[in-house]
Amino acid sequence: MRISIEKAAGRFEELIERAERGESVVLTRNDQPTAVLQAVNAAELPHDATLSPDEKDQRLAAILNNVRGKRDLYPDVSAERSQDFLYDENGLPG
Repeated sequence: MRISIEKAAGRFEELIERAERGESVVLTRNDQPTAVLQAVNAAELPHDATLSPDEKDQRLAAILNNVRGKRDLYPDVSAERSQDFLYDENGLPG
């Protein structure tokens, strides 16, 4: 099935169901193929797309530890006042 992006916008759920049944759904723009909707087989996804909750927690903890270990480039600057220059004394855009 070929359908323009504009027409597809109102039929998204139907198009997804068609793709899940194995039907080819091609989205077009100016009568040119732009994208294809296809069902996803979870077994074919990259490993990181199917992480367990424990694996996600471990990765998040590693990221947070990495960030916490970074040196503060602006130790004398307070984030709570970082946007004050945008407003005047009355709180209006300056």
